[in-house]
Amino acid sequence: MAGALEGLLVVSLEQAVAAPYCSSRLADAGARVIKIERAEGDFARGYDRAAHGLSSYFVWLNRGKQSLVADIKNPADAALLHRLLERADVFIQNLAPGAAARAGFGAATLRERHPRLITVDISGYGESGEYATMKAYDLLVQAETGLAMVTGNAAGPARVGVSACDIACGMAAHAAVLEALIARAISGRGRGIAVSLFDGMADWMNVPLLFYEGTGQAPPRLGLAHPSISPYGAFATQDGSLVLISIQNEREWADFCARFLLQPDLPQREGFQTNVIRVANRAVVDAHVGAVFATLTRAEAAERLRAANTAYGFVNTVAEFAKHPALRRVNVQTEAGPVSLAAPPAITTDGPPTLGPVPAIGADSAAIRAEFGG
Repeated sequence: MAGALEGLLVVSLEQAVAAPYCSSRLADAGARVIKIERAEGDFARGYDRAAHGLSSYFVWLNRGKQSLVADIKNPADAALLHRLLERADVFIQNLAPGAAARAGFGAATLRERHPRLITVDISGYGESGEYATMKAYDLLVQAETGLAMVTGNAAGPARVGVSACDIACGMAAHAAVLEALIARAISGRGRGIAVSLFDGMADWMNVPLLFYEGTGQAPPRLGLAHPSISPYGAFATQDGSLVLISIQNEREWADFCARFLLQPDLPQREGFQTNVIRVANRAVVDAHVGAVFATLTRAEAAERLRAANTAYGFVNTVAEFAKHPALRRVNVQTEAGPVSLAAPPAITTDGPPTLGPVPAIGADSAAIRAEFGG
């Protein structure tokens, strides 16, 4: 079945994660995505060799695209790119701020020339201000936005284990492109979109920001605990598993005490009465709860937690995640053979999407040049 964006042409002068994330989702929906790469390829191709000898990042983010090797500083290749843009619906770029404009591909100029074109400029910190020229990779932005400082435990800050700032930016850009396509269907005109890694994560950081500005203190780093709720954290079982529980209200706390801890009077004891009191008394509450978990196996703990209707989850390793019963998979073809990915999260009544293959460097250069006269 044709995707919702079938017939649309996306040209993406991209590398790394944020811009490829956005364009890959457009490709998943049926858009034709032409990825412009340097002769050596998107540098994300070299991040690792984990996916049958290919980069796990590149395989994940570049399915369903065509690869065109071109040098926009070369006049002939620049002319080819302009011919592509004459037919394009969306142009995405994440070069250094100002680089696209210096090469003749500034967003405002392109939209003047092609009024229906939607342009997407992805940067680290935006196009202006003292940070505009700073190099911005995911972990650097995790640090700058305060994300690293609210992640980790009392021993120190930590990196979120995935490229959260890149992904937040790519998701925001994707949503903005879809909104722009809807608006264009009404007005007939494209629009300019600018998204930065910093702004993408700043949005996700609103709760710590508001918490700090309202209380004068940042949320503490608590590892696998929650700064505002107790008990909400991970506890070790007798056989070495970690079980994370979440108590959201006093009714759930009473049920947990009665049916898991087997201590129905605990909510009336000093230090255990309300969530605010329990948060202030977290060490004692956690020790009390942890002592019960330590007497149970993983299976026994799960059985009691279900009986208490307590929200819980196991703190799985990646190996355990790979075998998780809820994990849906989809295969994509690569030059090294099929790779099994976690499936796109949205499930529709049209059935699962068919994801296109991951291109080798320049796999489509000859065909595209022939098609567009380059």
